[in-house]
Amino acid sequence: MALSSSFKSLMTEQLAPLGSVEIRPMFGGAAVRLDGNTFGLIDDDVLYFKVDATTLVKFEAEDMPPFTYQSKNGPMTMAGYRRAPDRLFDEPDEFLVWARAAIAVAQRTSKPKKPPKAKPAAAGRRAKPPK
Repeated sequence: MALSSSFKSLMTEQLAPLGSVEIRPMFGGAAVRLDGNTFGLIDDDVLYFKVDATTLVKFEAEDMPPFTYQSKNGPMTMAGYRRAPDRLFDEPDEFLVWARAAIAVAQRTSKPKKPPKAKPAAAGRRAKPPK
């Protein structure tokens, strides 16, 4: 995965109307996140949006492939992410429609965060009783 500074700048500009979108390095590429939910991936300056059964049809209609990367065991496919059509970069309003749909998928499919476990009391220590 790779992400050029020019593509990151383009994505930052295109996604700005959505709010505080983060583009964070991940395995040589980047994860695109909003409010803690990953709704996109970037690999070799290609954007992939998160999909589910409700949005997959749009991507299939435009013949957009799933995200695939090379691993030590051969090609691996992440069917939950599909390439964003290149035409969206020339259509900012429609780009945002597709991005919002991916955000909605990410929100629907996010796993609830587990509350942090309470730390056990240190062994051998006892709290001093109040005086």
